[in-house]
Amino acid sequence: MKTRYKLRFEKREKLRQIDQVIVPIVCILVAFLLCGIALQAKGHGMLEVYARLLRGGFGSWGKTAASVLQAIPLMLCGLGVAVSLKMSVMNIGGEGQFAMGAFAASGAALFLYPYMPGGLLLVVAVAVGFVAGALWGVIGILPKTYLGINETIITLLLNYIALLWIDYLCYGPWRDKENANMPYSRTFVEDARLGTFGDTGIHIGLILAIVAAILIFLLYRYTVRGYHMRVIGANIKSAAYAGLDIKKNLLFSMIVAGGLAGLAGATYVTGVVYRLQPDIANNAGYTAITIAFLARFNPFAVLLVSVLFGALNQGSYSIQILGLSSSVGTMIQGAIFLCVLGGEIFLRNRLVLMRVESSGPKDKPGGLGLEPPLAGEAGKEDA
Repeated sequence: MKTRYKLRFEKREKLRQIDQVIVPIVCILVAFLLCGIALQAKGHGMLEVYARLLRGGFGSWGKTAASVLQAIPLMLCGLGVAVSLKMSVMNIGGEGQFAMGAFAASGAALFLYPYMPGGLLLVVAVAVGFVAGALWGVIGILPKTYLGINETIITLLLNYIALLWIDYLCYGPWRDKENANMPYSRTFVEDARLGTFGDTGIHIGLILAIVAAILIFLLYRYTVRGYHMRVIGANIKSAAYAGLDIKKNLLFSMIVAGGLAGLAGATYVTGVVYRLQPDIANNAGYTAITIAFLARFNPFAVLLVSVLFGALNQGSYSIQILGLSSSVGTMIQGAIFLCVLGGEIFLRNRLVLMRVESSGPKDKPGGLGLEPPLAGEAGKEDA
């Protein structure tokens, strides 16, 4: 008798709450370890690089405030992506929705002044940013809703349309004639700028993100619409069989998702840069996908993970003194995303070591001598 062993995955009957916390944490640690090995291979001390990253992100009150400021657009985009993914909608269009929100808010700030009072001008700028992002999100989901076309490629391609539209405006009709050397719009007037908390630079967008997270939590927990969204996201076929309105809920989820990404763009131009400029989204929409997965679509976890990624962005500048590029932070974020996707396999399945006993090789072309185990001859051992 020959004994052979093989590994296979078996689906878990129930997901434990503790596993949903431990697995993402382990994924983050593994990602940092892998990136550290790569840094060591390039001759840079892993511990030194990570220490500088930590000090660059949280080393002082000013650096912590800068990390939170970096996190605000990630919070809003991450909340939007989490809402769509909760409905099993692969919304890759956060980047374009962000850009369209920035475009609409900039248009209001540039061309509605001085026809509106200061307070109203700012409210209108932020509101039209939300609406523009929502409309761009709806455009991306309409083919899926009514034609059954996959939304992934459509929302992705819409990103390029939105970003090229921003480039056209910044290099063309909206270019500041007084500063023609740079492809920027005119700077916004004071009435079109969000207020900040003291001299921290953190603007009111942080409050909007926290309020949005609370509203999403209440939507899922206490409303019929939220319950329908959770059911559809769990199993769309069962939801359709139960008579739930799939189309209406798909549209609603993308209105919220696109609107929040558009709000991120609106608060960024009115609270940080005070103008429209090329590459305005700066990969916030793509980073939001990683944040949503890592937070497991929990709105409050999205806020915390966004601060982590904001600190990575901020801390990346401090490692340039070691001769490293600031893109190391982006590398770490990508590694975290890959590890989180891999962690989903172990979260939903358990790895099992199978013992297979066979009497000998069989006369089969290319066979390895493996036979199905007889009753009572094969056992399982959890790996």
